[in-house]
Amino acid sequence: MTTKPVISPPTRKSLDPRVLLAFFAIYVLWGSTFLAIRMAVLLVPPWFAAGTRFFTAGTILYVFTLIRGEQRPTLREWRSLALIGVLMFSVTYGALFWAEQFVPSGITSVLEATLPLITVVLEVFIFRQQRFRWRILFSILIGFCGVALMLLKHDHQAFGIFPCLVVLGGSVCWSLGSVLTRSLPLPTSRVLTAGAEMMLGGGLLLVISAVSGELHPFPHLPPRAVFSLIYLIVAGSLMGFTAFVWLLGRMPASKVASHAYVNPIVAIALGHFVLSEQVTARTLLGAALVIGSVFLTMKEEKIEKGEGVLDPQPDPTFSEAS
Repeated sequence: MTTKPVISPPTRKSLDPRVLLAFFAIYVLWGSTFLAIRMAVLLVPPWFAAGTRFFTAGTILYVFTLIRGEQRPTLREWRSLALIGVLMFSVTYGALFWAEQFVPSGITSVLEATLPLITVVLEVFIFRQQRFRWRILFSILIGFCGVALMLLKHDHQAFGIFPCLVVLGGSVCWSLGSVLTRSLPLPTSRVLTAGAEMMLGGGLLLVISAVSGELHPFPHLPPRAVFSLIYLIVAGSLMGFTAFVWLLGRMPASKVASHAYVNPIVAIALGHFVLSEQVTARTLLGAALVIGSVFLTMKEEKIEKGEGVLDPQPDPTFSEAS
């Protein structure tokens, strides 16, 4: 008489708490940077604040990678790093920090959420790196309808359209840098690359700050501004980016990229409860259209490329970006 083998039920893998902490960093910490930027630029000059954040964080990351034994970039790589640093940090964040003097942090976060949409537009229509698909075009149009809905002038709107267009213009430069990153010679280390780009982009922002007169006289730094800058450097850039890179090495890119539609939700909530930013039905509907558009676009990218989605770039964010 034969006995049937006993089949033990499949054991559930326990969730690594480090994964939870890493997702908390790219969801909540990156989402909260829009609030921290808003608090900083209402107290100190915007380009000084942006330059201080990225030059400090970038220098720390770059020096850290050299201590760990990474090779210094070649002259050719430095040229690429300088170009990407100017596009993705000097221009994008220079525009973002300047605009947040006038635009609520929640609205800014939704505008920044269009980054994946703009990147796809560049890939399909400018660089011809992707084939045209009607479903992608439809998804993108939904997102920009959401942006238009939020920007249409109405009686209770407390911000102008021009600063919003500046944010979108900066987003185009980020997306351009993101696309160029794939074809330019860059160091193999993602951390060293991001550190060098932030350092160069932040350094140029500090030069712009000095030339524009922001540092004459040197700005007074209230405790709230100092806290905001330290938070942006440590939580937004160092902790958020470290978690981002760590997750990319252990999770599918599509899951890591989900921060693109979580960050605006966090930013809108924090802006409302901390700074009493007005959240109207129009804002919520516009945000829903943008976030839904990003989700649909990235889903199409996943189908097109297999597991991969739009390759998330450092910062943010950084698509906190921010």
